[in-house]
Amino acid sequence: MKIYFVCSSNAKSKSAFRFMVKRYGQANIDEADCIVVLSGDGMVLRAFHENYFRKLPIYGMNRGALGFLTNEYSRENLEERIQKSIQINFHPLRVIVEKKDGEIFTDIAVNEVYLLRETHQSAKIRITVDGILRMKELVCDGLISATQIGSTAYNYSAFGPIIPIGSNLIAITPISPFRPRNWRGAILSADTVLDFEVIDSVRRPVCAVADYVEFRQALKVRVFEDKSTTLTLLLDKNNSLEKKVLDEQFTT
Repeated sequence: MKIYFVCSSNAKSKSAFRFMVKRYGQANIDEADCIVVLSGDGMVLRAFHENYFRKLPIYGMNRGALGFLTNEYSRENLEERIQKSIQINFHPLRVIVEKKDGEIFTDIAVNEVYLLRETHQSAKIRITVDGILRMKELVCDGLISATQIGSTAYNYSAFGPIIPIGSNLIAITPISPFRPRNWRGAILSADTVLDFEVIDSVRRPVCAVADYVEFRQALKVRVFEDKSTTLTLLLDKNNSLEKKVLDEQFTT
């Protein structure tokens, strides 16, 4: 098996990287069968973003702070663990961002796409769902569009719902809504196309973020599930993502 290892800048991640490369070798990324991430969730997301077009499965081992998307770290039997792991195939979100200057950018999101005010001024956002205007003006600090995998991350911290794996749903969750103050978001089919328009973008600029990729001074943002792209996460059999999501709902 040809493995391409990646690590982050923290000491234990670098130490694990040096050991694993010495023991298992470092394949050329274009010849690899699998990417092994020796870090936390943030590095797993980065590996997906940088390599999704290669269609390589990603197996993470936790050498970072968070390990929701990773497996337990061990130096032994890596190839056997990868071969016996469970494949979780999923479609990421696709975000298309039009900026004030007319430039258009696109990227994927594994966890979430969120809009966030850039200044002290609240953001004003218009929400259209499948071509139908659903909210004329949301005054808030921001807004999150979360996948099933990402629903336990930023979305949950903003009091959004946790979405069970396999439910074919996405969540939109406001961040500190001011008007309408009592709106708590929505749960929608994963086939939904969301359009967000920034109102008064000159005085109230908004940043759009796909996982960690920022697009400042966003004017219009379209979010939908990218069915043309399939990502594969590898987890050990005793490390079920469904169980992790269920456990998270009862964690206090």
